Amino acid sequence: MPLGKKKLTHFEARLLAEREKAVNQLRSYDESFSDTLQGSDGDLSAYSFHMADQGTDAMEREKAFLFASKEGRLLYHIDQALRRLYKTPESYGVCEECGTNVNEERLDALPHARLCIGCKEREESGVA
Repeated sequence: MPLGKKKLTHFEARLLAEREKAVNQLRSYDESFSDTLQGSDGDLSAYSFHMADQGTDAMEREKAFLFASKEGRLLYHIDQALRRLYKTPESYGVCEECGTNVNEERLDALPHARLCIGCKEREESGVA
């Protein structure tokens, strides 16, 4: 059974809030990329002079990239959920795998969820 207009409005607000958080987080990662390239000592060179500093800088850039990548995937999933909600509201909150309703508590915690908990567990365990 599709969600009512009031619940769809609630989940739209949740998705938009999550989207704003993800965009802000990506923006902060973008700033940290710039900071690590210029070094905290004010040197405009993108390279450290000491090998240990180079390793630390590389690790920090890689860590920031991984976090930004994860946040980018989250943003993609949120955008996909918003598309479902706007284009075919009757499909939002319905499991893409089995067609049953996704638990509302699950949607409240993860408004971009596209699978019910049972199908998600099967997906993660690799059972077809």
